[in-house]
Amino acid sequence: MIEDEFQALLDDYLASNHRKKVEIITKAFNLAHEAHKGARRRSGEPYIMHPLAVARIVSSEIGLGSTSISAALLHDVVEDTDYTVEDIEMIFGERIARIVDGLTKISGGMFGSNVSAQAENFRKLLLTMSNDIRVILIKIADRLHNMRTLSSMAPAKQYKITGETMYIYAPLAHRLGLFAIKTELEELCFKYEHPVSFAEITEKIKDTASARNKIYENFAKPVVVELDKMDIKYEMHARVKSVYSIWNKMEKKNVEFNQIYDLFAVRIIFEIYPGMDEKKQCWDIYSAITDIYKLRPDRIRDWVSSPKSNGYQALHLTVMGPDGKWIEIQIRSRRMDDIAEKGFAAHWKYKANKVEEDTELDKWLKTIQEILANPNPNAVDFLDTIKLNLFAMEIFVFTPKGDIKTLPMGATALDFAYILHTDIGNTCLGAKVNHRLIPLSQKLNSGDQVEIITSASQKPQPEWLNFVTTAKARTKIEAALRREKRAIAKAGKLKLDKLFDKEPIERSTLDKILHYYDIERKEDLFFQIGNNEIELPQDYNKFFQAKEKDQSDNLLLRYMKQAYHAMRKQSDETAAKEKLESSLFQDKNKTYSETNKISRKEKYQLVENNLKKNFLVPTCCNPLPGDDVFGFITDKEKVEVHKSSCEVGLKLKSHFGDKIIEVAWGDYKQYTFQASIAFTGIDKKGILNRIIAKISEDLTVNILGMNISSKDGIFDGQMEVTVHSVKDVQNLCSNIAKVDGINTVHRSTT
Repeated sequence: MIEDEFQALLDDYLASNHRKKVEIITKAFNLAHEAHKGARRRSGEPYIMHPLAVARIVSSEIGLGSTSISAALLHDVVEDTDYTVEDIEMIFGERIARIVDGLTKISGGMFGSNVSAQAENFRKLLLTMSNDIRVILIKIADRLHNMRTLSSMAPAKQYKITGETMYIYAPLAHRLGLFAIKTELEELCFKYEHPVSFAEITEKIKDTASARNKIYENFAKPVVVELDKMDIKYEMHARVKSVYSIWNKMEKKNVEFNQIYDLFAVRIIFEIYPGMDEKKQCWDIYSAITDIYKLRPDRIRDWVSSPKSNGYQALHLTVMGPDGKWIEIQIRSRRMDDIAEKGFAAHWKYKANKVEEDTELDKWLKTIQEILANPNPNAVDFLDTIKLNLFAMEIFVFTPKGDIKTLPMGATALDFAYILHTDIGNTCLGAKVNHRLIPLSQKLNSGDQVEIITSASQKPQPEWLNFVTTAKARTKIEAALRREKRAIAKAGKLKLDKLFDKEPIERSTLDKILHYYDIERKEDLFFQIGNNEIELPQDYNKFFQAKEKDQSDNLLLRYMKQAYHAMRKQSDETAAKEKLESSLFQDKNKTYSETNKISRKEKYQLVENNLKKNFLVPTCCNPLPGDDVFGFITDKEKVEVHKSSCEVGLKLKSHFGDKIIEVAWGDYKQYTFQASIAFTGIDKKGILNRIIAKISEDLTVNILGMNISSKDGIFDGQMEVTVHSVKDVQNLCSNIAKVDGINTVHRSTT
């Protein structure tokens, strides 16, 4: 089995355009095979099968060469065996050793049990990535294979890994142009987090295949005739949306599967005609199609002239097909298709042939290096700052001279200023958008022309952090504010030193000054002095004199507080110890112990007992019994239940993997949960009475509130109800849908 897999790897490599350095790959395989001898994965297969699988992904799915393939084979050797990075360098050279070292530093995954450690590992990953992009590409391949074999892991571990994958790895794969891998990562995450929905949508896609094929064939017939006349070599096929993309659209738009009208897109890939401009060929094909079918003007996307920041290029258009259905068409050359499928590796291959001078992807890597040069000391903020730069949605904005800049959707005029230059951002006073003066906080739209107004007296303000969205802007503002604070603190220290000019300030004296002003850190003391928040006395002996009565009272109060907190801490530690020694639970009718002994191996049962429950329901996603959920153990050792699709929950899974547990819903006959139902329809006389009558038929539902508005004969409404489960909501929606005049009804997530 091992030999067959290795031969398949060599076959993949030999079929590529890379130089045939089989010897070094064989050498790496032999060392890895020997080093991992006897080790097995959770699935039971020999461990060496994992590095082999990662190497095959690196070779065939990303398109990298012998150096990356060898590093992929060796990526766990230093972490799991007695070999060192020095050994790898001596045997394979400095390049492969450097990549293996980068992979070893992040071998435990980006995230550990400690939030700071999570961000530090991620920082190491990015630092290594900025030096050699192959590190992150191999790491993504490693994660892809782990996701493909996730079934052998415990459910709680699955939640942690899927959380990490959706929060960082999938956006990273997208940013690096690995569209196929990004799609598969999202698909696998969805499969494990929403198995029932995944199965249902997969079955519906299968059931509607014949109808889709008929629509495609009717559309394609006249197009093929026209393209054949152009004497170009091309291929055309229909690609169905991923299950995750369909589900995501259903969730965001609150629609059913049969209301998703763009289930598939037509892709046309052409070979570059010698001597013909690539962009012109795209527009020639566009012209041929729009001569046949009516164009939808608001759905043209020209990523040929302005590529996405991950290097993606294509011309997208939507036309009305012969069956009365809107059909999306993607036109791209073979080169564009290679970059879209294999991302960064293909980008560099074509760049080497001088097809492209510079790309947004290069600029993004430079931005990452700038962020790393001024990292946020707060670990969680640092991780989230980087995450800001991974968003897929982008806008294109113009400078006064007509240069185009790419920014994430929601970027402000201040973000644009920092994109131009750090000094422009730091001294930004205002902006003109399309020659009209606007505030720095105004969000920009695609096509805006922006002129930045600066002033030498302007400097970054703390409130700027409330409205910037790009990682670069946030990092630069925070760095400037820290420098400003350090400068003020330095001036404050000089003031204090001047007061003690006859003798140096001893540590004990400084402690007394801190006590005098009721300040804990000396840095804060210096800052407050420098910022004129504290006025120093004329004589330093004032610090050693008895304070006024109210000051003494304040001091006594402070010491009482300290004593209270010390006693509280000791009491908490004792209580925690007693709780740890208590049993987790005896039977279903007893209250579960809310301690660290909450089992990570068994499903935590969510139960009610005398109208009380052994878990918390957060307002971020309002889960109901029957929803796909997971548990998060809070700092107070309570189990907080989140929907698997919850945005807050996604962050918790990616940051606090060791606090995630698998949970199972119990039966809720007494305890109720709050839910929102949204509905629309034609405003008919008495329709509200008929809706309420239908709701009253269901004795399990109680209406808390209702809001209905009507305009031009159409109404929409939302009601807050209490229910026992998702089934109650489904029954309620079904009953309301029966009312004559109702158009749509669904559970609302807002």
